[in-house]
Amino acid sequence: MIRIIIFAIIGILSLNSCSNKEIQSVDRQNLFRLDIGRLENQIDLFALDQSQAMIKTHIAMRDGIFYISDSKGQKVSKFTSYGDLLSMIYNQETNPPPFTLKISSGSSEIVTRRAVPYPLIQNGSLAVDSRKHLYVEDRLPPDRRTYDAEKRVLFDSTVLHFDSDGNFIEYLGQEGIGGTPFPYITNLFTSINNELAVVCRLPMGWNVYWFDSNSTVLYVVLIRNEDLPIPKGETLYPSLDSISAAPDKRQLIIKIDYYKDSIDESTKTKSGIVFDRSMFWVMNVEDGSYLNSVEIPPFDQIQSNQKDKVELVYSVLGVSRGNKVFLSIPDTNGYHLLVLDLESKDQKRGFIKVDPDELAFNTFYLSEDGILSALLATDYEAKIVWWRTEKLTGDVRK
Repeated sequence: MIRIIIFAIIGILSLNSCSNKEIQSVDRQNLFRLDIGRLENQIDLFALDQSQAMIKTHIAMRDGIFYISDSKGQKVSKFTSYGDLLSMIYNQETNPPPFTLKISSGSSEIVTRRAVPYPLIQNGSLAVDSRKHLYVEDRLPPDRRTYDAEKRVLFDSTVLHFDSDGNFIEYLGQEGIGGTPFPYITNLFTSINNELAVVCRLPMGWNVYWFDSNSTVLYVVLIRNEDLPIPKGETLYPSLDSISAAPDKRQLIIKIDYYKDSIDESTKTKSGIVFDRSMFWVMNVEDGSYLNSVEIPPFDQIQSNQKDKVELVYSVLGVSRGNKVFLSIPDTNGYHLLVLDLESKDQKRGFIKVDPDELAFNTFYLSEDGILSALLATDYEAKIVWWRTEKLTGDVRK
């Protein structure tokens, strides 16, 4: 599960936690690094003609193998945890010929380290299933995009399906193989039985397209803004923050932030709205029903030189097996973690260290067994790191 955070306002986060009880530092392991550039073992992150906020570079990790979707470089690379490049899917028009990889010719020749040409345009989110099949978000060329003026929706995205060797199998649309384009894709997830969930954002809400391992549509979940659940008996304004797919069941984990009216005590009139709380809602994909909800505990901090508490809102990093949700709050030296078990309501708090000079760009990924990986970029290199969280969560891995 992927989360991108770009820091432009580091100064406002120089906060001291009001309580450090039961806060455990999670050990970080630096795995390998990549230079910035266009060569096969490099990553192309920055450009003068492109805002950093538009970069859709993502990572995924499965069984110790890393997959990096380099959107500006128009390639998807596969690395071992030691940084050895195993394969690459790349746009031949925007990348130099590979030196260490053999270009795939489509023959039956066995090649262990291959480069597979494919005309990627603006690849972004990616997901890997247990077969090591790879799903990659990409944009369509302008002549294949459509716009619905009434709904104000641009249908311009597709999902590319590659096998474990990087060979292209098919592209997916809303109806499945070869279907009409998706609206804006926010994320891809693989779930139980190698099923695929495609989460899309629209002006009126969210659509989740759920496919089986053969790319047949199983369910389409429509989540409209006006239908978001509200705690019974309360007047609150909901704002859907994120949707994640559970890795081991047909469930969606939906985070909703709630706001309430702010009352001016002197005039007893409404003066605006203020944040009230955040909650997770667990939805059954098969029938669209909500199974349960869990309130996210607040994270209060005290600003230096001030007495007032500042309540910060958690961001979702991902969901591991058993509906354990990992959340984060940024700080100057890293991130505060909260692991919330949506079934037992158990909470674990921790901290991961990220140096300030590694914040030029970063993206996180949580594996289904709870390993948190990240691509952390400075101005001249990208580092691939991970944090094994079993000591924090108490999970024992075989």
